[in-house]
Amino acid sequence: MTKKAALLKAAENKVRLGGYSNFSFRELASEVGIKSASVHYHFPTKADLGAELAHQYTDAFIAVLGEPEAHKANGKNPIDIYTQLFRNALVIDKKMCLCGLLGAESDSLPDKVRVEVQRFFNKNLAWLTQAHAANGEENPARAAIQTVSLLEGAMMISKTLDDISYFEQATF
Repeated sequence: MTKKAALLKAAENKVRLGGYSNFSFRELASEVGIKSASVHYHFPTKADLGAELAHQYTDAFIAVLGEPEAHKANGKNPIDIYTQLFRNALVIDKKMCLCGLLGAESDSLPDKVRVEVQRFFNKNLAWLTQAHAANGEENPARAAIQTVSLLEGAMMISKTLDDISYFEQATF
């Protein structure tokens, strides 16, 4: 793993546990085993790091999802696959959705980070709209908003109350 990739991974872990303000370049440098100045080589500012982190997270999330129509053709409900990604983050990773957490902080984020968080939600809403359309929903755009809202909210409640049953009750 490159130093840049290690920095992004370390930053992602910290942000998903405590938000954008939950890390400093000095902490990341220490964790990765480099000097603080080396972090600035890869990311001139914290906003640059945050924007790249959200961009990378979005791309990876969408790539894992695949195409809704392909899931439907294979006899699977694409919404179940989407829901399972959120559940895995909560149960296996024991972390919040990176962009959900950043979205809650959007008023205090640097512009370039906020733009990437918006990109996450726009791409997710587009994917979910396709998925709900493939499922024959009457208003797939509305269903997409409801789905992402439900999952982000259920994740937040379960994490806050330290009880996965709230997520399970909301989603199954």
